Amino acid sequence: MGQCFGLDRPVLLAYLGLVGLGCRGAPGAVVPAAAKPVSEGQVAEWVASTVPSDHLLHRFKWLFKDERASAGGRGSARVAPPDSLRFDVAGPFGSGAASAVVIGDRALWTEPPDAIAKMVPNYPLMWAMFGVARLPPEGATLRGLTKGPTTAWQYAGSSDTIEYARTLGNPVRFVAVVRQNGKLVGRAETQLDPEGTPLKARLTVPSAPAQLDLTFLSTKRDSFAPDLWLPRKP
Repeated sequence: MGQCFGLDRPVLLAYLGLVGLGCRGAPGAVVPAAAKPVSEGQVAEWVASTVPSDHLLHRFKWLFKDERASAGGRGSARVAPPDSLRFDVAGPFGSGAASAVVIGDRALWTEPPDAIAKMVPNYPLMWAMFGVARLPPEGATLRGLTKGPTTAWQYAGSSDTIEYARTLGNPVRFVAVVRQNGKLVGRAETQLDPEGTPLKARLTVPSAPAQLDLTFLSTKRDSFAPDLWLPRKP
């Protein structure tokens, strides 16, 4: 999706945090200039290394900050490989509850109906907060390299550029940077344990500016009932 928008604070605080967050400084590229053209197959291998093999239930707390104030709450995200996610979030005492199901790079449904349109600056950034990379769009120019513990790769399309870098260690560090027409949309940086379980994530969108932090409280394998993917009943 790759869109930017001004932050509507009451809506933002109500709905969590698939929001972009911001900072004053514009981060630089994460893919070195020495990166060379790579094949779709090579990129697919790198992406596959970030995708969970099991159905996972993440529980987390979130903290939003902008230049005026801060607020927080709790939420959950259920991820079914390769590319299905349901999130449910709320502020204190259940205020401003919101839910959505995302399949790949589109929302299947959202409650309220405009939650995704108002809150998500870019779907690849949303996925990156859970340590997951997306496959390149059709026709993108692909570059990448592996140097030491770090693998970095880039998708360059007609207007959007997506960069990823994954550095092995304890913790594993995963970074995604998205630009549209040369303008920075946002940056997501996630720390994971060596098994790939997310520990904490930060998403920034400089145009706000604002910042959202996720602190993961637990991650466990889970089975999801079919009706999980349906909207909540009134």
